[in-house]
Amino acid sequence: MKKILVIEDDLALSTGLCFELDMSGYLTVAAYNCQKARLFLQNERFDLIVLDVNLPDGNGFDFCREVKLSLPELLIIFLTANDMEQDELNGFELGAEDYIAKPFNMQILKHRVEAVLRRANSSAKNSSDYYEDTRLQLNFAALTAVCNGKKLAITPNEYKLLRILITNTGNLVTRHTLLEKLWDCDGNYIDDHTLTVTMNRLRAKIETEGYSYIQTVRGMGYIWTGARKQ
Repeated sequence: MKKILVIEDDLALSTGLCFELDMSGYLTVAAYNCQKARLFLQNERFDLIVLDVNLPDGNGFDFCREVKLSLPELLIIFLTANDMEQDELNGFELGAEDYIAKPFNMQILKHRVEAVLRRANSSAKNSSDYYEDTRLQLNFAALTAVCNGKKLAITPNEYKLLRILITNTGNLVTRHTLLEKLWDCDGNYIDDHTLTVTMNRLRAKIETEGYSYIQTVRGMGYIWTGARKQ
């Protein structure tokens, strides 16, 4: 289920937006100002933001710029009374996926939300920079990881390890291959023991009892058994 953060200070409009989007199969969270929105973004993962420009504690354009710096993969649709052509251009230049002026038609808005999410999903499936299944989302370009809705602290070497394994899904990746491709933060190649420790730490972060991603082939290497969401 796609999760949408609605940042709108008009309480009646916010309630209506959330209701309509929820009824269309999305999960929405409402924030009425920038401060509240930042708290949500620090603790939860969202697929898309519906963002007003005129907010009580800030400007939506500035907030968009801030979000795109820290979460470049997060989709943003402006929904605002600022209907000047230059405002719309500003929104797109800041990286927004769409710009809708008020007043608007709710059905059209829902179709445009669906279109933005569909394009992003299609792009992600064709990108080696992204992996997603029903519980795990990995963005190798932005170095972000989420499992069961919770952000994970993944080290650079763990990201490299994941990317190699996922690129070779279903195929054996030997320990020798991994040792050739991995190195520590100082540029030194890691040894066999460090590889084992790194693998065990990674498994502890993404696997749970009864849910495994990485199959060990004793004495040889590892196989990624996860399947991308279709």
